[in-house]
Amino acid sequence: MEGTYLYEQIAEAVRQEILSGQLKPGDRLPTIRQMTRRWDCTAGTVQRAYQELTRQGLVVSRAGQGTRIVEHPPALDETPLRRVTLVHRAEAFLLEVLTSGYSPAEVEEAVRQALDRWRTETQQPIPQRAGSLRFAGSHDLVLTWLAGHFEKIAPGTTLQLTFSGSLGGLIALGRGQADLAGCHLWDSETGTYNLPFVRRLLPGVRVALAALAYRRLGLILPPGNPTGVSSLADLAQAGQRFANRQSGSGTRVWLDAQLHKLGLQTDTIMGYSDERLTHSEVAQAVAEGEAQVGLGLEAAARNYGLDFIPLTNERYDLVIPAAGLETPAMAALLDWLRSPASKDLMRNFGGYETDITGSLEWIEAG
Repeated sequence: MEGTYLYEQIAEAVRQEILSGQLKPGDRLPTIRQMTRRWDCTAGTVQRAYQELTRQGLVVSRAGQGTRIVEHPPALDETPLRRVTLVHRAEAFLLEVLTSGYSPAEVEEAVRQALDRWRTETQQPIPQRAGSLRFAGSHDLVLTWLAGHFEKIAPGTTLQLTFSGSLGGLIALGRGQADLAGCHLWDSETGTYNLPFVRRLLPGVRVALAALAYRRLGLILPPGNPTGVSSLADLAQAGQRFANRQSGSGTRVWLDAQLHKLGLQTDTIMGYSDERLTHSEVAQAVAEGEAQVGLGLEAAARNYGLDFIPLTNERYDLVIPAAGLETPAMAALLDWLRSPASKDLMRNFGGYETDITGSLEWIEAG
C-alpha cells in the first residue's frame, strides 16, 4: 500500500473484511477510540476512513448506534485503493515533469504515445467486456485521444484499442474479436480506398464505412531536412536510413504500390525492413536519429517538431457492422464525429481534412 494515505489503508482494510465475510451486513464497526489504538493514529484519521467507507456506500453512521455495515453493500468487484494509489502515482509523476518545465499538453501527448506503444506490443485479442467498444485496426492519433475521453462522449462506455494494422483490423472484425475496425487500404487496381478490401475480407456482411477524415501522409524528416530528401525515389540514396511501417498496415500497402510504380527495389532502401507499429514510432525514430527519413502522418511529425513533405491524402474509415451501428455507444461515437468538436480536434492535430468526417457509406451483403 505504498503511496497511499493511512486513512485509505484503514478504509481498505475494513473493506477487505466486508469482502471476506468477517464483517457482515448490520455489524458494528469498532469505535473510533478502538481504531486509533489498533492503527496508532489520530481520531481524525479514523473519522476520515469511515467517511470514505460511507462515500463508497459500505457503512452508515447513526447517532447512538455507531457505524454499521449497510444491509445491502454494493458489489465489491473493484478495489478503490488501487485507483487511489494510481492517482497518487500519476500526480507524483505530473509534479515531477511539470516542475521540470514540460507543459500539460506535452505530458498528455507523451502518455498517449506510451499507451500506443503498449497497445501495439501486446497485440492480443480484445476481451469482450460489458460497457466497452473494441477497436482493432490502423493507428491514428485521433482514436488514441478518443480512448482517453470516450466516457465523456458515451457515458459508462470505454473504447479499447488494439493497433494491429488495417488488414489486422478487418480480420479481427470478421472473427468477432472487434466491434469496429479502422483502415486506410489503397487498392491500386481501382484507385480507391477500403471498399475492395472490405468486400474481400468481409463477404456477406453488411457494413457501414464511417469516414474519419482524409489524412496527409508523407515523408517525416529531421528539422531542416539535412539530407535533402524530396520524394520516395530519394529513399535509395546512399546513407539514407528509412523507418518503415509494418506489413499489413495501410501505409505499407500504399508505399509498396508506389515503389512498384517507380521500379524501385526494396532491397535498395536501407531500413526498409525496420518496421514500426505506429506513426508516432516512425516520428520518434527520426527525432532520435535512428532514421533520416520515415513515412507517416503529418500529425505525428508535428508532435515531434519534425519537417514533413506531403505525398498523398489517404481516406481513413471506421468499418462498422450494421448490427453494431444500433448500439448507444456507437451512435454516440458517430454523433461526435459529426460534431464541430471532432473537426476542431483534428484541426489542432494538423494533417486532417474533415469535409467527409462522419459521413456513412454502406456496403451491402453480397
